[in-house]
Amino acid sequence: MIKNNLKIAWRNIITNKLYAAIKIGGFAFSIAICILIVLYIRHETSYDKMYPDMNRVFRLVISAPDGDKTEQYLAFSAPAAKTLQAEIPGIESTGRVLPNTLFGAGSNLFTINGKAENHLDAGFVYIDQSILEMFPLPIIEGQLNHALDKPNSLVITKSKAKKFFNGNAIGQTIYLNNNKTTLYNITAVIDDVPSNSSLYGYDYFISLAGEPFYQGEQNNWGATNYITYVKLKANTDLVTAQDAISKNYIQDHYISINKKNGMKISMETMQSKVLLQNALDMHLYSKNISEYGMATQYQGDIKMVWIFAGIAFFILLIACINFVNLSTANAVTRAKEIGIRKTIGSSRAALITQFMTEAVCYSLISLTIGLLLAWTLLPLFNNLANKTLFLPWTTGYFLPLLVLTMLVIGGIAGIYPALHLSGFKPIDALKSKSRSNPKSVLLRNSLVIFQFATSIILMISALIANQQISFMLNKDIGFSKDQVIVLRGVNSLTSQVQNLKNELKNISTVSNVSIGDYLPVPLDGVKRNGNPFWAKGKEDLELGEPGQFWNVDENYISTFGLRLIAGRDFNPHISSDSTAAIVNKKMIAELGIKGNPIGAQITNGRTWTIIGVVDDFIFESLKGKGYVPVCMTLANSPSILSIKTKSTDMANTLAEINTVWDKFAPNQKINYSFLDEGFASLYQDVERTKNIFTCFAIVAIFVAALGLFGLATYMTQQRTKEIGVRKVLGASAIRLLRLLSGDFIKLVFVALVIASPVAWWAMNQWLTDFNYRIEINWTYFIMAGISAILIALGTISYQTWKAIRTNPVDSLRDE
Repeated sequence: MIKNNLKIAWRNIITNKLYAAIKIGGFAFSIAICILIVLYIRHETSYDKMYPDMNRVFRLVISAPDGDKTEQYLAFSAPAAKTLQAEIPGIESTGRVLPNTLFGAGSNLFTINGKAENHLDAGFVYIDQSILEMFPLPIIEGQLNHALDKPNSLVITKSKAKKFFNGNAIGQTIYLNNNKTTLYNITAVIDDVPSNSSLYGYDYFISLAGEPFYQGEQNNWGATNYITYVKLKANTDLVTAQDAISKNYIQDHYISINKKNGMKISMETMQSKVLLQNALDMHLYSKNISEYGMATQYQGDIKMVWIFAGIAFFILLIACINFVNLSTANAVTRAKEIGIRKTIGSSRAALITQFMTEAVCYSLISLTIGLLLAWTLLPLFNNLANKTLFLPWTTGYFLPLLVLTMLVIGGIAGIYPALHLSGFKPIDALKSKSRSNPKSVLLRNSLVIFQFATSIILMISALIANQQISFMLNKDIGFSKDQVIVLRGVNSLTSQVQNLKNELKNISTVSNVSIGDYLPVPLDGVKRNGNPFWAKGKEDLELGEPGQFWNVDENYISTFGLRLIAGRDFNPHISSDSTAAIVNKKMIAELGIKGNPIGAQITNGRTWTIIGVVDDFIFESLKGKGYVPVCMTLANSPSILSIKTKSTDMANTLAEINTVWDKFAPNQKINYSFLDEGFASLYQDVERTKNIFTCFAIVAIFVAALGLFGLATYMTQQRTKEIGVRKVLGASAIRLLRLLSGDFIKLVFVALVIASPVAWWAMNQWLTDFNYRIEINWTYFIMAGISAILIALGTISYQTWKAIRTNPVDSLRDE
């Protein structure tokens, strides 16, 4: 029985090559996309699951009211971790992470002790020993226990040990940023951090057991620079522990100690609380949390997981719809076969089994082709999604699960055609009276509408995402980011940095050069320094306004094209400029300085006299709050050098810069990047979303168009004689084309009407993540609608035109 059904199924596939190709092609593409999306979702939902006891590990999050919103951030005081562990019984251990570039995390210049060559590398972070124990990785050399107990100890990953130490890193010492007074001893080598770990992106783990970063820093409850983790004891009640931690940190220590130190406490701080975020939730549920210097380019979003899952489902559903549509549309072709088989005694159950077997055969053939497509497309998808996904061929569940899934999907896709076809009455089937079934036609039309509505939603989404990324990249952000080359690691030159700057300025294509680590684009190694500010004389009367405190040189404003709207720039030859400040308009407004601000004084613990005001500029992502108060002072911050060029021949300019660099730093490879590329990298996640939406839209349109092509082919064949009669009676080619394509175009138009409000709602939800966003207007929907109609016309035009051009004599020969 089964063998016979398989033979019949194979013969039908061979006989109906066009329909088979459309069904299999649509299924195969859909399966490939679904496999890629499932790999993505599997990766996104697997973060930190490789570590033990993650259900007991939590990251502390401050939740504070901010007007009608709630701010959440991760910055905690240095002594908080040890204090919480000592005073709250339910805590088993605590640990801190310090990723702030201001203290030396991120990118660093390092030198292996005893060697002349300098290396610039990223991935430095300060952590407590307990973090290694909460997030343990396989040890390659040394001992993981106590690896970071001692001051200035360092743990590195296997790839860095191989790259810089030829695999012999234990016991080696390095110094950072030309500071030979502090040697860091490598105590252990761990396996590379997997891409689904919250520590991914870090390769150098420096102990926090050393000296404080400044006097009293480790006991300072007012400075909040650390991300803090706690591991609760088994069976500890989460709500009780969270309430205890919140009270202990906020009320008993942070507020109490800062009050004793004379600091004013805001109402928002009084109403703040500490939340415990489980480590397994950090990757996907942190969009509303300020990461405070963490590697946010690796952060996920649960909304994107759900969106991708929905896209996979709908693309597969479109392929299933093709199968149903083509199977039911092809009913007349199979009608006589069904009638004859029923006449000679076949039961309906036997026919259903036959048609279900065909459906399963289609799905299994599609699975084979789909797997090959997924394997071929995986590198492209990895590039789009910024992942390192792979097909788990060697796992025991992968292929069996795929086969089982396809058997189920094939069965679901085939159930309606099987019931529909097997339900023909023998007499009607043999007389071809099954030709017109209003219910089947209604179902087919509804399914075509659904297919194109889904495709149009994805097209509109891709158009809006593209417009949003274009808007952010081209928005006036208050400074010039074009043609600025950023050199890192220049602090190795110490006193020669100024001479390097002067020689670079002598290059004819260089218009300006600035030394400073506080760039208006948050590239790797760029520093940020948050401070509270007061108008002079109001320290005891008001709460400090949060702002940024940057050390810059006299060429900073001209190099980055900041707009000076009042006062003057820094002049190093004026001695009083050592206590001078240039602020932005936002700082003036927030501090309530009235009238002419030039000469006004502000303080952040030290008093500064305002000599200039620049227009507001955005130095973080446009997703953020926008303008932030900034105070710039004339001071040394010499690890980054920025070069403003005026040449269109960038290759020659870079060659000249490289020549000058080699003269000053022969033992150090030049490391440069472009400021505008760094700015664009802030929106890589948006760019990826746009690209993925575009690709998925193309796949959905392709699969839907395949089905439409099959339907058009079938419907045209069914109306061949009608077309012949109409041509004999004088119908023009244009009239016939409108007749044959009109019904399909109406379906696409209905799909557009249904898809538009859904797409509008979905993309409005997506755009809520952006502080600066475009307005959704009708042009996106018109463009998507026109595109869908043109695609539909292009899909059906070949078959319809072929039918129209047929000689009426040939089409009416049998009449």
